[in-house]
Amino acid sequence: MTEGRATVPFPLGPFTPYEGNPVLRPRGDGWESSNLYNPAAVVVDGEVVLLYRAHAADIVSHIGIARSRDGFTFEREDAPVLSPEHPYESRGCEDPRVTRIGDTFYLTYTGWDGVAARLCLATSRDLRAWTKHGPVIEDGYDTFATTHPRPGGTWHKAGVIVPERIDGRWWMYFGEGAIFHATSDDLLHWTPCPNDRPVHSPTPGSWDELLVEIGPPPVITDNGLMVFLTNGARKGETTDVDYRCGQIAIPLSGPTRVIASMTRPWLRPRTFEERNGLVSNVTFVEGLVEHRGRWLAYYGQSDTTLAVAVYDPATHHYGNTAAG
Repeated sequence: MTEGRATVPFPLGPFTPYEGNPVLRPRGDGWESSNLYNPAAVVVDGEVVLLYRAHAADIVSHIGIARSRDGFTFEREDAPVLSPEHPYESRGCEDPRVTRIGDTFYLTYTGWDGVAARLCLATSRDLRAWTKHGPVIEDGYDTFATTHPRPGGTWHKAGVIVPERIDGRWWMYFGEGAIFHATSDDLLHWTPCPNDRPVHSPTPGSWDELLVEIGPPPVITDNGLMVFLTNGARKGETTDVDYRCGQIAIPLSGPTRVIASMTRPWLRPRTFEERNGLVSNVTFVEGLVEHRGRWLAYYGQSDTTLAVAVYDPATHHYGNTAAG
């Protein structure tokens, strides 16, 4: 097995929501007082580190940091590590994903100005001090272009960077609506694929028929697959959305092709927190780590609280356990 690759089958799981959820809630009367959700996750020196989105009643998002030795009980810092500074992110720094390459952390997030969502990049050596590199996809690129085009045309978000080169280049998958790809020689400057050639699109008549969006960065397995956890949505019976979580597999030998996809979600709204919140009826995964032999998937509950689901390969083997 190549160093850094995982010995896992497709699909990864089964995952069971932690009985102590939520693991993080809003607190205080400041920047994280109203809603806290949608975390990136990485393991550093044996600790799980979450970079999470939170905001007060103004719904201007900042990104905070929390650490845990066990993956369930977190200590967070009082101040955010990333906050709006520029016009393209004036209404929030949202929905982080993180990939570690060498001694550098590459954080993608959504810069929201109240009109357009832009995929932005920041880098750090310590997860606290971040250098912002601005939007990495040009204006006019719309990841809803092949499904439900957005007024104004500019809408790109939700990027995950593959942690090793493919055929000499770095790859990123991104998009809400449909999922697209971009490539880079230096991890800072990215060239997207044509706007009419998504890698993965919604499935008509299924649980992800409204939109699909990448979740955490991929797991590169010893048989060469990149396994992604994805978010998909359809209209709910009583809500505008019903966000559930699935998985797709893409081979390193053909990184623009999806060769496997779960037909049923592995996670869906079931608890009170997952059915009630700022945007109700949402389970939205963005963080995935392997820690102490278990896989931990971190997700937002109705854009209000933060939860984790667990897969322990020592005690479970994937079977007919996906949530219908």
